[in-house]
Amino acid sequence: MNDVMESWARRYAGFFTHLKETDLNRLGEVFAPDARFKDPFNDVSGLDQIEMVFRHMFQNCPAPRFYIHAWALKDNTAYFHWRFTDRQDDGVGGLRLDVDGMSRVLFNESGLVITHVDYWDAAEYLYEQIPVLSSAIRFVKRRISA
Repeated sequence: MNDVMESWARRYAGFFTHLKETDLNRLGEVFAPDARFKDPFNDVSGLDQIEMVFRHMFQNCPAPRFYIHAWALKDNTAYFHWRFTDRQDDGVGGLRLDVDGMSRVLFNESGLVITHVDYWDAAEYLYEQIPVLSSAIRFVKRRISA
């Protein structure tokens, strides 16, 4: 099973590291039809809903890129350490994303993803770039830090 799991993890990592908007019609090659995808902003099930999440990403992040640093395997689960970047410079202070995170990905017996859950700190990587929220977040961090 370990060699098989490694090939599934390698295929999945490859899909995301080369992901382009035109690839979204191929989500069924890596996700089961009733798969669940969860991140700090979404919790959806089914290929149509997963496609909607990624279409939204491409609409709001014109140059998204995933980098997989490492992964670990246990039974039918892969854990991916990744970095997501979008270095958009729109000249008017657009958000520049550089997010470090982890994903827990469960595969079915056919090697398709049945659950993908992302873990990353939305406050650190996104909210702190929004002027009104950033000062409030810094205040709270100062109050609760040792």
